[in-house]
Amino acid sequence: MRLRPITVSTPGPASTSDEAGEAQIVQDMLGKSDTVAMAISPSNAPLIANAVKATNPKIPVMTLDADLKKEDSALRKTYLGTDNYLMGFRLGEYLKKAKPNGGMVCLIEGNAAADNILRRASGTRDSLAGKKDLDRLKGEGGWTEVAGCPVFTNDDGPKGVQAMSDILTANPKIDAFVIEGGWPLFGAPQPYRQLTDQYKAQIASNRWSSSPPTPSVTKVAIAKEGRVEALVGQRPFEMGYKAPSVMIDLIEGKKVEDPVFTGLDECTRKRRTPASRK
Repeated sequence: MRLRPITVSTPGPASTSDEAGEAQIVQDMLGKSDTVAMAISPSNAPLIANAVKATNPKIPVMTLDADLKKEDSALRKTYLGTDNYLMGFRLGEYLKKAKPNGGMVCLIEGNAAADNILRRASGTRDSLAGKKDLDRLKGEGGWTEVAGCPVFTNDDGPKGVQAMSDILTANPKIDAFVIEGGWPLFGAPQPYRQLTDQYKAQIASNRWSSSPPTPSVTKVAIAKEGRVEALVGQRPFEMGYKAPSVMIDLIEGKKVEDPVFTGLDECTRKRRTPASRK
C-alpha cells in the first residue's frame, strides 16, 4: 500500500474570545491551494458559517468539539466531538438528584454564539424542567433562573468566578450553579477555591450545588476537595486522535457518519472513579 505524506497545520487565534481572528484564519486556510481538508472548532458558529460560505470550499470541512448551527450543517461533512445536549442534560440530572425539590439556579455559559455551549444549556434546562425548548427556567420542574443569569463569561476563567461571586452576593439563597464549561475551574482554580471555601459545608449537605463539565486533573482534584457536586466531561484526547483519520476518510471520499460522538466521563464528589458513557 502506498502511503501519501500529509502535512498537518493547527493554526488558531491567541484567545478563544477572538472570534474575528478565528474566522479570518478559516478563510485564509480554505483559500490555500495546498489545503486538502479542514477541521474547525467554531467559537462563534454563525461567523464561522459565513467564513465558510465566503470561500465556497471544494474540499471537505468538518467541525470538531463545537458544531455549526443546524441550519448551517450542510456546510460541513460531519461533526466529531461531544454530544453537548446530552452533556448538559446529565448535568441537570445530577443537580436534580442533589436538589430534588428544585430551587434557584444560575447557568454559567461561555460565548453567547458558541453552539456547543448553547446545546449544553438547552440540555440542562430540558432535564431540570421536564420539557423542551425553554429559553429560561421560570418555575418549571421547581427550578427558576435568578435575575442576571445566564452569565456569559466569554471563556474567561476569572470572569466566571467573579460572576459567581456577584450572583451569590445578589442572591444569597441561590441553590445551585451549573457551569456549562469548566472555565472557572481550569482558568482560575485558586480564585474558585477561595470562593467555595465558604460554601463547602453547603455543598456537602446538598444545600448548595455546583455542577461543571469537563473533568481534568485540576477539576477532579477540586471535586475530591468537595467543591463541586458533579463533573460531566468531554474526551478531548479522543477528539484530537480521531480527527486526522476522519479527515483522511473524507479526503478519500469514504462515507463518514454524522455526527461522530466521543462519549462522556462522569464523576461526583462522592465517586472518585469516572463512569464512562458512550
